[in-house]
Amino acid sequence: MPSPQGGGEKQRSIWRHPWIADRAPVLVAVAVLIVIWYVAAILMNMSLVRDGFEREEAEYTVADLIEGTLSAERPLVAAPHQVVAQFVDSVFGYPPDSPRSLVYHGFVTLSATLVGFLLGAAFGIILAVLIVHMRTLQKSLLPWIICSQMVPILAVAPIIIVVLGALGLRGLLPKSIISAYLCFFPIVIGMVKGLTSPDPIQRDLMHTWSATQPQIFWKLRCPASVPFLFASLKVAVTISLIGAIVGELPTGAQAGIGARLLAGSYYGQTLQIWAALLAASLLAAMLVGIVGWAERLTLRHMGARP
Repeated sequence: MPSPQGGGEKQRSIWRHPWIADRAPVLVAVAVLIVIWYVAAILMNMSLVRDGFEREEAEYTVADLIEGTLSAERPLVAAPHQVVAQFVDSVFGYPPDSPRSLVYHGFVTLSATLVGFLLGAAFGIILAVLIVHMRTLQKSLLPWIICSQMVPILAVAPIIIVVLGALGLRGLLPKSIISAYLCFFPIVIGMVKGLTSPDPIQRDLMHTWSATQPQIFWKLRCPASVPFLFASLKVAVTISLIGAIVGELPTGAQAGIGARLLAGSYYGQTLQIWAALLAASLLAAMLVGIVGWAERLTLRHMGARP
């Protein structure tokens, strides 16, 4: 039989594994949040379950009460296992093209997210380049770009949808424009910071070598801005997803994660709301992971060490 000491050394070696050691803080934080979530579900749903027992004049114990709070059909706060079960049923329980499938609704929202992200990224990069090379724009345009983000998107989204609807533009484009409106801001700020990050002595050295402005941009400013760009893209892609979901709310859309949230709110389907939120979270994590993969690939191509 293995000695207890050997088993303890094996457990310690598992915790010292690089993959587990690197992610241990995240795993602990997730575990703590799940425990808090369960406690909140029990406390928030307790009065609802107690009222149900009292209406039926049925006797109940504390264990029955707790079990009821974690298995209520329409809870105030859904328990984690209920959310996962509803999510799995919505993803795998229906064909992907079914209006009841989260895959279908997720694809609709993802389409608007990607189009808006590409529009916002292109617009943000172009604005940043113009601001860096034109001092007039830096003083006049940059403050207005910052002020544009002070208006709540819930106030801007209906205006954009109504105006574009009057022009005959409906469906994907209005949601994409709302996403682009949200996500271009971090890209502009990040790219301006990145393009201006090279030291003055480096720019002076390029001038000493008789480099032209395009050469300074492509050989010095652009490579220096890559880390700033990808950091901004990670923020922008998640904001773009939020913009697509918000864009689905004022229109009463029939498809998309925003439509699932609206339908769940109208009909009191709490589990449907939580499952849609989980789908949005997973989509955001996937998009950030793709941008992070592109960042590692780009930096490796530029000669950065892994």
